Amino acid sequence: MNTENNYLEINKNSWNNRTESHLKSEFYDVEGFLNGKSSLNEIELNLLGDLKGKSVLHLQCHFGQDTISLSRLGAKATGIDLSDKAIESADKLAIEANSDAQFICSDVYDLPNHLQGEFDIVYTSYGTIGWLPDLDKWAKVISKFLKPGGKFIFVEFHPVVWMFDDNFEKVGYRYFNSGAIIETENGTYADRNADINQSYVMWNHDLSEVVNSLIKNGLEINSLDEFDYSPYNCFNHTIEFEPNKYRISHLDNKIPMVYSIAATKKDH
Repeated sequence: MNTENNYLEINKNSWNNRTESHLKSEFYDVEGFLNGKSSLNEIELNLLGDLKGKSVLHLQCHFGQDTISLSRLGAKATGIDLSDKAIESADKLAIEANSDAQFICSDVYDLPNHLQGEFDIVYTSYGTIGWLPDLDKWAKVISKFLKPGGKFIFVEFHPVVWMFDDNFEKVGYRYFNSGAIIETENGTYADRNADINQSYVMWNHDLSEVVNSLIKNGLEINSLDEFDYSPYNCFNHTIEFEPNKYRISHLDNKIPMVYSIAATKKDH
């Protein structure tokens, strides 16, 4: 079996495998979320702006917390994810949260076969594009689902972070895309001690690859920002230097950890 060709099945199993642990984890704090806590961070909230009455397509939504948070801000939100277990959980969570957010189980590339229409905003964030081999195909899907003049809002871990080994002691991976990276892990970023083990297939994408894929598919870049912290405590050897802002303790503020892009689909 060619792992790279079979990446969708491997990654779908990997995310199905994690979903239950994630729902129970402190990291995702489902209880707090159901009591009204938003799962969105300052970085993306600043870029999203006023969402009242806006239609938002959320790509790679996992079990739907951000999608539901978008709907709580007045958006008509649709979340999509590859994992059928995650989407099943998202549907349940939406009912519990009394949200009208909609969910579709689909791989990003296959979405045109499962969804019609255009949206005011396409949104995706934190740990999404590493699961995708081809960013040109990704940007085509984004462009297809955006209204002319619609906005693409994207927040992602910085490619510099993915160059390091798990303990941030040495550069273990190439900054540029060199094809599939096949790994196995015990536990999961949301619960390191979870009694689960999964294989997965990922790709590193440098900033120029991301930006050029969007430009090539008719999106105009309005802003590109880089941040020296992560709003998530999902790496090893972190220190919380301000509430909900984490850095790698021995690297302090020296490396970029997150970046964001806002782009507009051209009118013509």
